Amino acid sequence: MNAPLLTPSQLSHMPPSVVPALHFQQAHFEHRGHRLLAPTTLTLSGCYRTLIMGPNGAGKSLFMRLAHGLLYPSGGQISWGGAAPVQAMVFQRPVLLRRSAIDNLTYALAVQGVPWRQRKPLAMQALEKFGLAALARRPARVLSGGEQQRLTLARAWLLKPAVLFLDEPTSALDPAAIKSVEDAVNEFHQNGTRIVMTTHDLHQAKRLADDVLFMYSGQVLEHTPAERFFNAPASSQARAFIRGELVW
Repeated sequence: MNAPLLTPSQLSHMPPSVVPALHFQQAHFEHRGHRLLAPTTLTLSGCYRTLIMGPNGAGKSLFMRLAHGLLYPSGGQISWGGAAPVQAMVFQRPVLLRRSAIDNLTYALAVQGVPWRQRKPLAMQALEKFGLAALARRPARVLSGGEQQRLTLARAWLLKPAVLFLDEPTSALDPAAIKSVEDAVNEFHQNGTRIVMTTHDLHQAKRLADDVLFMYSGQVLEHTPAERFFNAPASSQARAFIRGELVW
C-alpha cells in the first residue's frame, strides 16, 4: 500500500532544511519467506520531527533500520535525493563500549579521524552539554538508563548529524529522564538535525511530532501532519490505536 504523501504547503510553517530527502520506492523486506514490510513508496523530506507509531510488530524498528541503511530492502529502492547525509542512530537499549563515559566519546572521535589532542576537550564539552561531566570517568555500562541514553545522545552530538534516528529511546526511563531526552531531541532539531523517531507514547508524540508515520502489520497506512493524525486519523487502525484499543 502506498502511503499518502505530505505536500510542502501542509508543512509550510516548519523550518526549511538542506537535508536531502529520503525516498522509499516500492521498497519491501522479507525474511525466511515472510514479508515484514509491504512495498512502500513515500518520501521523508525537510528538517522535521517525524514520529513513527503503531502497535507491536507493526514494522517500526525495521523501517528505521532500512532508512538508516543497517538493512537493505529485499526489493525496491531506498535512496537519498542527493549525497547521503551524516547520520546517527540511538537505540532503545544503548550500545556502549566497556569503557568510561568519556572514553566512549573519544573513541567515536578517533573513528571520525579527529586529531587526538582535540578529542578529550570535545568529549568533555559534549558531556557537559548533556549533564554528564561529573560522570566522565565512570564506566559507561554502570550508568543509569537515563544517563546511558544521554551518553549516546552526546556521542551522536559529536557527529553533528544531519539526520538522527531514535528507536524508542525513552521506553524504559522515568519521567525526569524522559524529559531530558526529549529536550535533547528538540535541541538537535533546533540546530538543524532532521529527526526520525519511533514511540508508543501518544503524549510524547503529541509533544514532539511535526508529522506522524503510522504503521500496521508491515504497512505504512498514514503519513500526515501530526495535528491531522491526532484529530482526524484516516484509518480505522489508527483511530483504534489513539483510543488505546488493541489493534489486530
